Amino acid sequence: MNSQKRTFLSYKLQSYPWIKYLLLSIFILSAPVTSAFASAAASSEPQNMTGTFYGIFALILFVAAYSLVIFEEQLHLRKSKPVMLAAGIIWVLVALAYIGIGDTHTAHDAIKHNLIEYAELFLFLLAAMTYINAMDERNVFQSLRSWLVGRGFTLRAVFWVTGLLAFLISPLADNLTTALLMGAVAMAVGGTNKKFMVVACINIVVAANAGGAFSPFGDITTLMVWQKGMVDFAEFFAIFIPSLINWLIPAAIMSMTVSKERPEALDENIKMKLGGKRVIFLFLCTITTAVSFHNFLHLPPAAGMMLGLGYLGFFGYWLKGQEHRRGTGDHPLDMIGHNPDDHKAPVSNGHGSVIGFDLFRKIARAEWDTLLFFYGVILCVGGLGQFGYLAMASHAMYEGLGATSANVLVGALSAIVDNIPVMFAVLTMNPDMSHGQWLLVTLTAGVGGSLLSIGSAAGVALMGSARGIYTFGSHLKWTWAIALGYAASIIAHIYINASHF
Repeated sequence: MNSQKRTFLSYKLQSYPWIKYLLLSIFILSAPVTSAFASAAASSEPQNMTGTFYGIFALILFVAAYSLVIFEEQLHLRKSKPVMLAAGIIWVLVALAYIGIGDTHTAHDAIKHNLIEYAELFLFLLAAMTYINAMDERNVFQSLRSWLVGRGFTLRAVFWVTGLLAFLISPLADNLTTALLMGAVAMAVGGTNKKFMVVACINIVVAANAGGAFSPFGDITTLMVWQKGMVDFAEFFAIFIPSLINWLIPAAIMSMTVSKERPEALDENIKMKLGGKRVIFLFLCTITTAVSFHNFLHLPPAAGMMLGLGYLGFFGYWLKGQEHRRGTGDHPLDMIGHNPDDHKAPVSNGHGSVIGFDLFRKIARAEWDTLLFFYGVILCVGGLGQFGYLAMASHAMYEGLGATSANVLVGALSAIVDNIPVMFAVLTMNPDMSHGQWLLVTLTAGVGGSLLSIGSAAGVALMGSARGIYTFGSHLKWTWAIALGYAASIIAHIYINASHF
């Protein structure tokens, strides 16, 4: 009975963070640190230290850091900074806690494991982001936008075309890039029609998130699931139809409010730069290489992505030669004395200053705030796991609620809390569940963020680019339709993929 009460209390502490602040002083006074440490034997497995001073302080620190992340837009504080600070302090607490029980090895081995997981994710994303930046510099996305804007579609056609393209592009490009691209098209065509722009932006966010859910490359959460080996590459496509349903149902409902008005076609003509199509081809080759590394060579996909980055490096060297961009070779010393943010190469061989393609500029333009945010999240969650919080949450969710209810709840939580720490926590818990359930949590974590505008990077990005038009409140008015699609996609998955359960 006492065990059940502790489990219930642990679940409440996870669900309602404000209770932790209320009971903090009670915990500190009633649970002496030394008694908890004295009862724990040194082991390579995480100890249950959730009731100790170190454990409680680590949890409060993570909640405080993540609160700053949630209010990033209001505070103008980069989201990576609070979680990086919290991660370092949490692991200091972990080390002190284990030293207190005479164990000097477990914390060291655990943080190395977390660093390896982060290194694989970091290298994979760095290569992918570099390719996206290279395609952006070659005007790949701009030319697609130009083509769409100049077609003279009706508003309803633009609504469906932008949604469909968001669904199809996000499995390869990230949902943030996809949402910004399609959002720019919708805003260029919609003009001053705010009613259209609101539903078009919501449609793009839902489509981008749904499209990313059935591909290992479409979202960070799916990438983590694939790299962890929980779902094979080809198995992701089992949730294609549920993902499609997730988008189609709210899209069909919202489209009924969009008129068939035909706005005037805009005269915009942007062409891809030299090598744009070949960069796309090399990106597809890089994805193929990463998949082959994982499936056939049993090597980390990140190693394949870095090999693919080498493809781009050599192609970029050839490209500079073709465009006469530099006469002194491909050496970083060539740029000494020049502003690294100035996208012009130095005067060379009398050709004057020209726009330059440089692989290392594309790498420098990667989302470093996002990459360092992942570092902070992975180490924070890993540190809390060493205190026993993830085992406690796993017991409360997956044993208390059942796998299906827990995985549906994960999707709902992803609309409030970023889906990356939520999914990483699930992967770290590693609950014993069927293949169908792993596919379900992959689906719900990917599409659950669409329920609120702040639930995904795509939604946050469009709120910034369509400021004052696409807002939290305007998205909330259509949450009921998005929730219908969310529920229908779960039912479709359970029915269509019944053999996986």
